[in-house]
Amino acid sequence: MIEKLEQLRQKWTDLGEQLASPEVINDHKLTAKIHKQYKELQPIVDAFTRYESVLSNIETNRDIVHNDKDPDFREMAKEELSILEPQLEDLDAELRDLLLPRDPEDSKNAILEIRAGTGGDEAAIFAGDLYRMYTRFADRKGWKYSAITVNDSSAGGYKEVVLEVTGDNVYGELKYESGVHRVQRVPATESQGRVHTSAATVAVLPEADDDVEIIINDADLKIDTFRASGAGGQHVNKTESAIRITHMPTGVVVECQKERSQNQNKEVAMQVLKTKLYEAEYQKRMEEIAKHRKTLVSTGDRSAKIRTYNYPQGRMTDHRINLTIYNLQAIMDGDIQETIDQLQIAENAEKLKAGEEIGV
Repeated sequence: MIEKLEQLRQKWTDLGEQLASPEVINDHKLTAKIHKQYKELQPIVDAFTRYESVLSNIETNRDIVHNDKDPDFREMAKEELSILEPQLEDLDAELRDLLLPRDPEDSKNAILEIRAGTGGDEAAIFAGDLYRMYTRFADRKGWKYSAITVNDSSAGGYKEVVLEVTGDNVYGELKYESGVHRVQRVPATESQGRVHTSAATVAVLPEADDDVEIIINDADLKIDTFRASGAGGQHVNKTESAIRITHMPTGVVVECQKERSQNQNKEVAMQVLKTKLYEAEYQKRMEEIAKHRKTLVSTGDRSAKIRTYNYPQGRMTDHRINLTIYNLQAIMDGDIQETIDQLQIAENAEKLKAGEEIGV
């Protein structure tokens, strides 16, 4: 492991030197690419530096314990070792975790889709609750988000909402949210006080980079225009600026109504279409990887019921890892970091069991 860490530190150093070179500075695309690699290696280099420092202190104190003639010094060294040795174990575990293979998609921005499922009006209201939960979580993370498609429900909430979320490691955290989310609660319209179960489907897609080659032939596209719905003032009722694109070979349909001009909406819709076609190939790879593991923590299986939000009991249960948290209000306010952290730990454990190799 030490040899691997030294290689990574050398690579990090080389990347830092490249970032200072004129040919890189003058190429914004290359600068962004190298800076991204540099930033991804930074936590490993920092942890390795701490590891070496603690290891050096341990060796010094062990030498004092075995060779120093002063009993007080030896006693002080023993006390220091009792603190340092657990620290070294923790750093060793942290480094092994950092060296696990990272999905190259993790650092990407994401397209987040929320759709009301079974449950009628209550499902649409729940979809709206999930929308609020994710946007609150994005605010906590310092991410930016914008609505690409919004289809309101007459009873409140959304039949469908599609967001573009941008920031650091967006897909790497949100990917665990793909699947069917269930809610159990008494609807406001329920006079008998009976608990109803409704559902919404969440899909998280890694946004395709500009340099990803996805060939889309114009002849394969059916493009329709329509009037945008939802908030937007008088403009939405006067012009058919919203765009719907159907990719005929795959049947994939995308919409965009976020911009005021038809051309801008078409540009955004084409990017979403590219992302969806790219994601289809990505899912095939994830399914192959999942075959070698015991569970499907983050394969994005959208038919799987991954989570239940039980309002009468004030709890959220993630069925993939049997995690139950009795703090539902905070979760619905966007406090889902603990759940995501636990899912990441479970996925890393799967990787270790599968014996996946680390890479530079």
